[in-house]
Amino acid sequence: MKTNLNNTNTKLILLHPYILKQRTPNRLWLLAFLSFSTIAFLLTFIYTKQSISTTTTTTIITTTTTAAATTTTHPQLAQPIITALLHYASTSNATDKMSHTDIKPISDALRQCPSSPCNFLIFGLTHETLLWKALNPHGRTVFIDENRYYAAHVEENHPEIEVYDVQYTTKLTEWKELIQSARELVRNECRPVQNLLFSDCKLGLNDFPNQLYEVEWDVILVDGPRGYWPEAPGRMSSIFTAGVLARSKKGGGGSKTHVFVHDYNREVERVFSDEFLCKENLVGKSKDMLGYFVVEGMEETSVHFCRNHTS
Repeated sequence: MKTNLNNTNTKLILLHPYILKQRTPNRLWLLAFLSFSTIAFLLTFIYTKQSISTTTTTTIITTTTTAAATTTTHPQLAQPIITALLHYASTSNATDKMSHTDIKPISDALRQCPSSPCNFLIFGLTHETLLWKALNPHGRTVFIDENRYYAAHVEENHPEIEVYDVQYTTKLTEWKELIQSARELVRNECRPVQNLLFSDCKLGLNDFPNQLYEVEWDVILVDGPRGYWPEAPGRMSSIFTAGVLARSKKGGGGSKTHVFVHDYNREVERVFSDEFLCKENLVGKSKDMLGYFVVEGMEETSVHFCRNHTS
């Protein structure tokens, strides 16, 4: 009986498998939705990143191309920058500075340089050294100086400056003997068209780096070496060398070099300029101290520097 009573009161609850299956589709839909959302987010992120990268790259390329085009189209400094540079260079407190009247023709010659880039040779490291470099931004600017220690100092502090030191063997007191010797040897060692690297002329500078003798110089400035006391090397050799480099320019007649001589008001500078750059080539001289010559190239057979020479 006891057993029957227990059996009678016992309630059996059965869960049909259908009830368990009713919740499964909801979970699957939830899982599918989450998966789809994740994939969509990843795709959006990747696309956005690629789009930004592409846009940035395009911007950089466009900017670089524009900058390159600008450089090609406008190879020279803008006129306001040039004006400012000339102003501050000529109004500084340095006692040995050039005047604005002397600087301006040199600046104009560089700006109107027939070749591009412009090849500019300067004898002497001076107050205007950085100015000359700045005024010929896309060209080659080379400095020649007598003082190897100062040349090394400038090169160390301004690595962008190309400077070489040379040994001058002349003295200012010898200028009359030197000019007479050059006149006597004008058909041989001191001729107007030659490669000075192999020259035996006392006035010729032949210890430049070899490659400088092959450069077609468009503008030459003689502002060194020192020449204001008797034992100074003087500018006889630098003026003679400038004259030969200008006349030896490839192409012969028609190829021109603008040559400027600072301190042209001094006797030695004036006499040697008139002898080797020639009065007929003098296109201007400032009221201060600058002589401006335009020298044409000559044929190799030429034996006189000036047309109006004296035999």
